[in-house]
Amino acid sequence: MRIIDVKNIDSTLESLRPRPNDKLEKKVASIIKDVKQRKDEALREYERRFSKANLRSFRVTREEIKNSYKHVTKDQIEAIKIARERLARSENLIKKQLQNVTLTNDGIKIEKIFSPLESVACYIPGGKARYPSTVVMSVVPAKVAGVKRIVAVSPANEKGTVDPLTLVAAHICGVDEFYKIGGAQAIAALAYGTQSIPRVDKIVGPGGMFVTLAKSILSNVVSIDMVAGPTELAIIADSSADPNIVAIDLISQAEHSTDTTCCLITNSKPLKEDVIKSLSKRIDFVPRSAIVKESFKNNGFIAICKTEPQMIDLANKLAPEHLQIMTRNSQNMAKKIRSAGLVLVGQNTPSSASDYLLGSNHVLPTSGFGKTRGSLSVLDYMKLQTRVESSKKSLEMISKYMKALTDAEGLPNHYEAVRWRTR
Repeated sequence: MRIIDVKNIDSTLESLRPRPNDKLEKKVASIIKDVKQRKDEALREYERRFSKANLRSFRVTREEIKNSYKHVTKDQIEAIKIARERLARSENLIKKQLQNVTLTNDGIKIEKIFSPLESVACYIPGGKARYPSTVVMSVVPAKVAGVKRIVAVSPANEKGTVDPLTLVAAHICGVDEFYKIGGAQAIAALAYGTQSIPRVDKIVGPGGMFVTLAKSILSNVVSIDMVAGPTELAIIADSSADPNIVAIDLISQAEHSTDTTCCLITNSKPLKEDVIKSLSKRIDFVPRSAIVKESFKNNGFIAICKTEPQMIDLANKLAPEHLQIMTRNSQNMAKKIRSAGLVLVGQNTPSSASDYLLGSNHVLPTSGFGKTRGSLSVLDYMKLQTRVESSKKSLEMISKYMKALTDAEGLPNHYEAVRWRTR
């Protein structure tokens, strides 16, 4: 891991910012164009190339879902149900706050109405990995919102099958359609539609760089939730923190993939040294050690700050996906955090637990977008529709002011549309 002595926060962040990968972006754009033109034929070729699967049909059958239950344990099924119920409670609480409202002013009636989207697709990373928890996180808010058509997609393995627990989770959470496709080609198929996969109105869910870039490129074609790329974890800790817990938490997120970003922000040099010692002692022996090592080597760092305010400022400007706070005054510090996908407060709130069963959502903004939004929620599956009704008398009241504004903007026909109604 890099050790950074923070002097100027802006220059520190500039040194950490990933450089644009034009070559990768061109490759993703080429895949998107190909799927748009050749549809299912292109999808089959890309699945053979990337997942080694020779697929005749992309859609998961009822029989496949039924058989998937034979390959999971009772405890796994119960865990999925508990995760679903805990998240549903949180999402229902939000939905209850979304009340339709009507405002009447000078004869003008304005209605604000919350309604669910018609169709959404949930991207579930897969292939060699398995993420049934992401099924829960992306599908449950859609069900709570009342989305009519919920699609899930996930890449198949070489045998052309999807992880059984992922399929079980999809069945338990109420997915309507499940397709064995992944990567940029899946995003393109969902955005444009193919012979066997109808297009959707919105695509949600996390993914690697190919998926993240594809979502970004296609955001002018289909609505997307956020930039939800490789995992990020920042831990703010002072001398009161247990260095072994800090080390274990960093490892827990670094094991996701070699492109994760895990870091420690501290004002304690002794803690820094103890965390490094703890990491060194464990890293060769933990499961997925090779991935953890590569992750730390590529993107991991420890930032040494002089003061607590500097730690807070760095965290706010970094805006990480997950931000853990393990300090003496963690509650007070948490109140000063404005920019993070998810803030986890105290010694006993590990980000790993939030990935599964705390009742919060683990689909979170990355790449600094924690500055402008939080986790995936029922809000992402609903739209706020506005209805307006005006009377002739209302138009007469605003006519003079309409003319003043339309003349100022050089749009006289806007005024004429009102004047003709008030003659």
